[in-house]
Amino acid sequence: MSDTVNPMSVPRITKVCVNIGVGEGGDRLTNAENVLEIVTGVRPQRTLGRIQNRDLKVREGAPIGCRSTMRNKDSINEFLKNAFWVRDNTIPSWNFDAQGNLSFGVRDYTDFPEQKYDPDIGIYGMDINVVLERPGHRVSRRRKGKAKVGKGHGVSREESMKWFSETFGLKIMEEWIWQEIMENTWDEQSDA
Repeated sequence: MSDTVNPMSVPRITKVCVNIGVGEGGDRLTNAENVLEIVTGVRPQRTLGRIQNRDLKVREGAPIGCRSTMRNKDSINEFLKNAFWVRDNTIPSWNFDAQGNLSFGVRDYTDFPEQKYDPDIGIYGMDINVVLERPGHRVSRRRKGKAKVGKGHGVSREESMKWFSETFGLKIMEEWIWQEIMENTWDEQSDA
């Protein structure tokens, strides 16, 4: 047996989806699109309401947010380094799902390096979803000759955590440790 690693078994980032939910159209949505284009470098696409909800004042087909998908490896790496820096290179373990994907949020776009607050735009947070797959998943998405990807070829939650900690130097906090940190933070804020 050789000591080389099979290149088809090495996980890689397929895409990064960034979403800003505004809840309404108009100037706020235009500002959110500008923020998304500044931060990601990709022109955003508007998201539309799927169902009507009178309590939230959302109509079916009305624009309520924007999203952009990044697929370029260099821009993905640069964006994720900045996003993880905003989160102090610490992510709780519950942000990883069973398929190895990572989802987390950033509260304010001005936390990114080299971003300044603009009173005309305001403050916008965003949701970031990172899809981690092994090569060969196109088999499940192609039109002709579509097939299932075996369970052994998928990325597990533990493999994903290990990959992100090795590649980006992330500290992954277990649930009970994260809760203690958050309780201490809330206690300090309430005492002040």
